[in-house]
Amino acid sequence: MSDVKGKAGPGTRRAEQARATRRRITDQALELFLRQGYAATTLEQIAASAGVAVQTVYFHFGNKATVLKQIVDLLAVGDEEPVPMLDRPWVKQMREEPDGRRALAIFLAASLVILSRLAPILKIVRDAAGADPEMAALWEAIQQQRLADFVAFTQLLAGKQALRQDLALEHAADILFCLVSPEVYLSFTAQRGWTADQWAQWTSHTLTATILR
Repeated sequence: MSDVKGKAGPGTRRAEQARATRRRITDQALELFLRQGYAATTLEQIAASAGVAVQTVYFHFGNKATVLKQIVDLLAVGDEEPVPMLDRPWVKQMREEPDGRRALAIFLAASLVILSRLAPILKIVRDAAGADPEMAALWEAIQQQRLADFVAFTQLLAGKQALRQDLALEHAADILFCLVSPEVYLSFTAQRGWTADQWAQWTSHTLTATILR
């Protein structure tokens, strides 16, 4: 009997090839969106940059808005694994950390990594939202998801008795939502020339003084 252990079947190979094609398309689309904007980028340009037929882009994504949404989803979590943000290892680490200040430090370290890769493309979405209904809907969905995540993070801090007693949980979540935002991050780093670490240090000091005991 031949040993076939470890050999991938045709279905597995096709799935891997499809995943590689999708990732090549999103990688090239990301470069184009960042370089020339959403409106100026066409599916034909994306296909040419990825080395595939435009029909292949249509097959995998359907339209340009879906390509951009997939890029946002990938950059938000950093990989293609179907694991929600709140189930990520760093959130588990934050959840299990008993000290509120250290839990906030875990949150900010992860936020720095996420914003460094995600903020530039979120600016593309925000800029396109004014003229494109699909982008407007995507921007609103992103904002609602961000708020839900920040409410969850604030609840974790509240469960550790880390929040100021005179601060409502809703207001603490609002402060996180506004300060740890792509707009503020880009204002400091892209416009004012701060390093990402300087932004993180300032944000840590500000949040510690504003929401923690």
